[in-house]
Amino acid sequence: MIANIEGLLASKASDHVVIHVGGIGVEVCAPFSTIEKLNSERVFLHTRLVVREDSLTLYGFATTGERDLFDAVLKISGIGPRLAIAMLSVLSVDNIRSAVVHERAEIISRVPGIGKKTAQKIVLELQDKIPSTLETIPLGADGDTNADVMDALTALGYSVVEAQTAIQSIPLDAPDSVEERVLIALQSLGG
Repeated sequence: MIANIEGLLASKASDHVVIHVGGIGVEVCAPFSTIEKLNSERVFLHTRLVVREDSLTLYGFATTGERDLFDAVLKISGIGPRLAIAMLSVLSVDNIRSAVVHERAEIISRVPGIGKKTAQKIVLELQDKIPSTLETIPLGADGDTNADVMDALTALGYSVVEAQTAIQSIPLDAPDSVEERVLIALQSLGG
């Protein structure tokens, strides 16, 4: 098994990067959020090799938490690597954990390709895979406010990925008001 990869970043696209290691260019599929963070010449990613009948695909992650969640999602019947990567591209690990712990399938269903029933299945299947220490994480007003901000941004025509990126750029000390958070998010989007 290939646990990680370190090398020179040769190129990056919206769904994968090419990393030069020992004279070989290795294509690594990764969540958009991970690819977005790669801006230096030398990169390090935690990886998971997925072997299928017709392919060997290496998936890369910025943190072991992302990789562990990817592994947990892959164990759910009917969920493949592309959908697991899509989840991690749109939602942070904390957002997914919070949605599972608080049984908020509507948060998971915001991921393109995941409908209401699949989101409910993911929440149900991941319930026993989330460590009990995380159950104390409150969803709180911030989670609800960010959900409202996400709804507002997508209603304005922004993609889920753009909206999630904008929400992640909102400072921690930002006001709790949905309107003010939407304005801050729009500023980060250049709108």
